[in-house]
Amino acid sequence: MLRSRLARRSLTLASAVIGTLVFWLLSLPLPFLFGPMTACLLVALSGAPMAGFGQLSVGMRTILGVAIGSSFTPEMVHRIPPMAASVALVPLYIAMIGLVGVPFFRKVYKFDWATSWYAAMPGGLQDMVVFGQEAGGDVRALSLIHATRVLVVITLAPLILQQGFGATMDNPIGAPATELPPHELVLMVLAALIGWKGGERIGLFGASILGPMIMTAALSFAGLIHSRPPAEAILAAQFFIGMGIGVGYTGVTWYELRRHVVAGLVFVVLVAMLAAAFTEVVVYLDLAPPVDAFLAFAPGGQAEMTVLAIIAGADLGYVVMHHILRVLLVITGAPVAARLLRVKDRRAQEADAGPGG
Repeated sequence: MLRSRLARRSLTLASAVIGTLVFWLLSLPLPFLFGPMTACLLVALSGAPMAGFGQLSVGMRTILGVAIGSSFTPEMVHRIPPMAASVALVPLYIAMIGLVGVPFFRKVYKFDWATSWYAAMPGGLQDMVVFGQEAGGDVRALSLIHATRVLVVITLAPLILQQGFGATMDNPIGAPATELPPHELVLMVLAALIGWKGGERIGLFGASILGPMIMTAALSFAGLIHSRPPAEAILAAQFFIGMGIGVGYTGVTWYELRRHVVAGLVFVVLVAMLAAAFTEVVVYLDLAPPVDAFLAFAPGGQAEMTVLAIIAGADLGYVVMHHILRVLLVITGAPVAARLLRVKDRRAQEADAGPGG
């Protein structure tokens, strides 16, 4: 089994490296993100056995947590009041996604209640799959639907940013490691490890990102850290994120492509229309610049949106604050709401069936 897992991971890594090199040599955008993502996706869809890198991939997300935390500076405190008005729209945004998504999966694709509910919730992929599994949902369907949501958003968002908003997507992602003070690099590593494992120990959701973010933010406010992680580290995080998205399609069948993946594609279009509407409202009310507003309400994963915010030169603190609240509300509220609504749904079905039903 060990040799088999090693072989699958070797194939995954080789595919990701080749994809990165191809994108780099052809001067295609975001080679360290789209290269491994595209290559691993193609290999996965070909039916080849692939495997992710487990805790190593999770650990790479700590780099993004440190990058986010370093953006929280004393100057950012003055931006909290205007940011609050935009953040207040997030609960309404989630509610509208649920109102559109749950009936879509339930009525159009005939998924069971648990699968429909957690497929529609715009939370983290792993969290929604776990909650859905506990509720009796279709784990494979949930995995593919959410993987498709993230894949489509991370693929199309850069094009929208460039063509629609004029963003250049070539913002410096960080200074080389050789240009950063050694003691700050040590503090970043400690913040990443302690924040990650400490967060897991206390049950913090998204511990690999939020734990390091909190630790680094404290160090930033204390004046001990003045820059984000080195460029090499952020490129490595992009590489593993792209690879993980592609590997998520390993073992997919034609039936699953026709049903689950297509359902995910159609759902992304519906959610994208809602995201565009909220972006327009935020920009119209002058609550944020267009690029920041777009990234704040884009229905992608927190890690993926962090990468795009860095590359697009957006206000990282503003963008991440919206995604943290979105994920927090979904993770804490979705299971409770699911139970309440499922009870109502069951009672309504019993009432329709009548005494002899």
